[in-house]
Amino acid sequence: MSKKTIAVLAVQGAFAEHIDRMKALGAECIELRQKADLDQEFDGLILPGGESTVQGKLLRELDMFGSLQEKIKNGLPVFGTCAGLILLAQELSNDEHVYFGTLPVRVQRNAYGRQLGSFHAEQEVKGIGTVPMTFIRAPYIEAIEEAGEKEVEILAVVDNRIVAVRCRNQLGVAFHPELDADNRIHEMFLQMCDH
Repeated sequence: MSKKTIAVLAVQGAFAEHIDRMKALGAECIELRQKADLDQEFDGLILPGGESTVQGKLLRELDMFGSLQEKIKNGLPVFGTCAGLILLAQELSNDEHVYFGTLPVRVQRNAYGRQLGSFHAEQEVKGIGTVPMTFIRAPYIEAIEEAGEKEVEILAVVDNRIVAVRCRNQLGVAFHPELDADNRIHEMFLQMCDH
């Protein structure tokens, strides 16, 4: 496997931890902070956790939104965690905004309420085995849109709620794999960047 270059959206949120994970797996990383950063070559994109509304706003203000959306639509492998999943979702059940809208799922933001603002689970992820999952004011996937029924693969469910999916070049999870010591989900994404 040739060395991969992974771009990590670094305008807000937990991007440093993703960079650490990717470097531990032998990938090069570039931080996307401004439009000029998009001129570099990269094999995959990580959209980290954080505040989806702030990230969406900054992506537009920095004039990075259209280019990244186009790259994702054209097949660039992308991995969205927590807020990143919200950015990818085609529909948000409790928010009229849609951001990239490339992943055919309906997501509920802050779905677990304040009492469960943060919690930890260990659950099976399809093709990987049981992994630790850290949820922080997490969304979850409420439904798979009809358009994606044949293409969206459910990878993990916690308490009857879908928390991880893959659809073609897109991997979306509701939790923060970058905060646990298990690298397997990042490894799965790196393998997606090989195709």
